[in-house]
Amino acid sequence: MNPTATAVQNVLNARARLGECPLWDWDAQLLYWVDVYNHRVHQFDPATGRDRFFDVGDVVSAIALAGEQQILMALGNRLALLDTQSGTQQTLYTAEFDCPGTRFNDGKCDAQGRFWIGSISPEPQQAALYRYDPDGSWQTMETGLTISNGLGWNPAGDTFYLTDSPQRKIFAYRFDAATGTIGDRRVLVDLGDEPVEPDGLAIDTQGNLWSALWDGWCVVKCDAAGRELERIPLPVQRPTCPIFGGAGLTDLYITTASVGLSQAEIQAGFYAGDLFCLRTDATGLPAHRFGGA
Repeated sequence: MNPTATAVQNVLNARARLGECPLWDWDAQLLYWVDVYNHRVHQFDPATGRDRFFDVGDVVSAIALAGEQQILMALGNRLALLDTQSGTQQTLYTAEFDCPGTRFNDGKCDAQGRFWIGSISPEPQQAALYRYDPDGSWQTMETGLTISNGLGWNPAGDTFYLTDSPQRKIFAYRFDAATGTIGDRRVLVDLGDEPVEPDGLAIDTQGNLWSALWDGWCVVKCDAAGRELERIPLPVQRPTCPIFGGAGLTDLYITTASVGLSQAEIQAGFYAGDLFCLRTDATGLPAHRFGGA
C-alpha cells in the first residue's frame, strides 16, 4: 500500500468514453465531471452514489463553478453557462481557431475568478492557452502547444502550472495574481523517457502536484521542485484527471477513459472509463468560482 493513500475504490461504473475535468463543489458536496465525446456534464453525489447528467449537445472538455446553480463549460469552440436546474445554456464567448480541428481542452479558474482554458490541436504546436475574464475580455497567454492540459496554481498563488501532454512535460511559470500574467517558463516535470503522457493534475496544500498519467496506469505525485515522490497504481490504463473532494478535501477522485483502447486493452483494464476515489493523507485546494462569486 502507498504511504499516502488507501486502496483505490471504483465509486461509479460510468464506462465513459473520455471522462475528464472532475470538479468538487464544496458547498453542495457534489462532484461534477464531463464525458467529453458523449457530450455530457455529470453530477455525482458521493453520499448516495447517484449520478445524473446533462446532454449539452457538443464536445465538452472543461467546467468551472460559476453563479448560483450554474456551471461554466468549455465546449468545442465556445464558452457557455449551464443552468443545473433547467439544463439550459447561455453562450458567453465563441473562439476562432486558426488550425482546423482545434477545440478547447482543459481549464480552471484562478483565485481571482478568471477562467484559464487551453486548446488541443491535430497539428503540433498549433494549440494555445487562453484567459477569459468575468468582464468578457479574452487573452492569449501561451502559444506553441499541442495539447494544453493539466493546469493549476501553487498554494501561495505565485506559480502557475501547465501541461503539454505530447511533450510529456509539466511547466511552471511565475504568476502575477494581480495582473493575471505568467512568465519565466521552466520545465518542472519531464517524462520524456517514458511511454506515458501527463494529463490533468491537482495540487495539495503542501504544494505537491498529483498528475494522471495517460497510458501509465497510475497517478504520479511530485513535490513543488518536480521530484517524484510516489506513484499510485490504478486498475485502468488511461486515468485522465484527479481532484480533491470530500468533506475534508482528502478524497482524491480520478476520472478515466476508454477511448482509443483495443478490445484486448479494455479487457486488461476492464473498468476503463469509470470514476475512482481514494482516501489520502493529503488535503487538496478548493476550486475557485468564475467571477470570484
